[in-house]
Amino acid sequence: MVAIFTYAFVSLLTIIFSYIFMKKNKGGEEELHAHGNENRAQLPPGSLGWPYIGETLQLYSQDPNIFFSARQRRYGKIFKTHILGCPCVMLASPEAAKFVLVTQAHLFKPTYPKSKEGLIGPSALFFHQGDYHNRLRKLVQGSLNLDAIRNLVPHIDATAAFMTSESWGTGKVINTFHEMQKFSFEVGTLAIFGHLETRYKEELKKNYMVVDKGYNSFPINIPGSPYKKALLARERLRHILGDIIHERKEKRLPEKDLLGCLLSSINGGEVLSDDQIADNIIGVLFAAQDTTASVMTWIIKYLHDEPKLLEAVKAEQNAIRISNEQGNQPLSWAQTKIMPISYKVVLESLRMASIISFLFREAVVDVKYKGYLIPKGWKVMPLFRNIHHNPEFFTDPQKFDLSRFQVAPKPNTFMPFGIGVHACPGNELAKLELLIMIHHLVTKFRWEIEGSQSGIEYSPFPVPLKGLPVKFWRLE
Repeated sequence: MVAIFTYAFVSLLTIIFSYIFMKKNKGGEEELHAHGNENRAQLPPGSLGWPYIGETLQLYSQDPNIFFSARQRRYGKIFKTHILGCPCVMLASPEAAKFVLVTQAHLFKPTYPKSKEGLIGPSALFFHQGDYHNRLRKLVQGSLNLDAIRNLVPHIDATAAFMTSESWGTGKVINTFHEMQKFSFEVGTLAIFGHLETRYKEELKKNYMVVDKGYNSFPINIPGSPYKKALLARERLRHILGDIIHERKEKRLPEKDLLGCLLSSINGGEVLSDDQIADNIIGVLFAAQDTTASVMTWIIKYLHDEPKLLEAVKAEQNAIRISNEQGNQPLSWAQTKIMPISYKVVLESLRMASIISFLFREAVVDVKYKGYLIPKGWKVMPLFRNIHHNPEFFTDPQKFDLSRFQVAPKPNTFMPFGIGVHACPGNELAKLELLIMIHHLVTKFRWEIEGSQSGIEYSPFPVPLKGLPVKFWRLE
């Protein structure tokens, strides 16, 4: 069944205290009492649990999905709780998700602990609303338009070929999630920098991994702690990116990658500062790496667990491989558009795994929804996983079933990349790299899962137990 490792549990518990002692969240507590008896009847049903701690221990002492689904069954699709030091309203309906993220998005701001903002960078686009956010989002989307993605296909294909040729295929046990992290990092740097010098790429990777490890650690700034190490690595990242930015400025080449788009942006006569550019580059790396790596890890597990489906995917991909002179020619953009079975595997894996299980937003004013009050300062969490696993929208939701994507799902019932102004601007790139990796996996390898074939760990995204240890053998 579901296992939550001690590391993940302790890491998540430490977040509780970082929230509790944040001044901002103290204000949330005061807001809770300020509404007190006056509006208590208007608050959604649910429990706020113990003072300060709320229901956080209940949440992280079990599978979080069980926590949310049990409360939904008890209280309905709108309920309150108190986790991570914050009073929260949970929303588990498509209509509510659309209300918070689309139609009334201006009433709910993105919210993150200050410690996390500091590691990524306060100027990263997903910490903002309004004009600055719109400007940065357009720049990111511009660097990931269809023409740009089309041009990346042969480079992603070559990256996948190289990654799977290094240590795969000998029957050696590998940690699938860690390998997919390496792959997604390479693709991320391709999209951001184009072809980056090896010396820069290695330094970026080394320091980024330290920041990534400290991101969910206890935010205590003492020598030797993971958080302190992450802060130091983040400063080194700033200097490395500063050098890359300086070199690109000197060359004055009109590159169309993300860095080129950020450097060429002029808004009212103002250009982005080097720190703003660095923050957004690190933010894109964070958004692109672990999420995509998690999905690819799940795809490998789902295909392993569904032999008939795996054979159908193999037949589809082998037909493409044969047309490419047994893989001697790179994949083309057109070929990635004729993978209907594989594409449905990607969609169903996104639904089943629901890597982004929920989002944190914060009400900037008192908001009324469906007769309930959402007080100013309260956190609001659209529960994507609950919606993706609701039998009202997806029959037999725990079954891996491609037929559910023969027609488009009902609006706002399938949101693996979010919706609205903060939806992931790199979703097409993510799906493309998943398809390309599927092609290389099924046409070159067979595999077996080592050890337990069930269980989930959260780090913080859900991945199969122990990162899915797998033995790969190269096909003849």
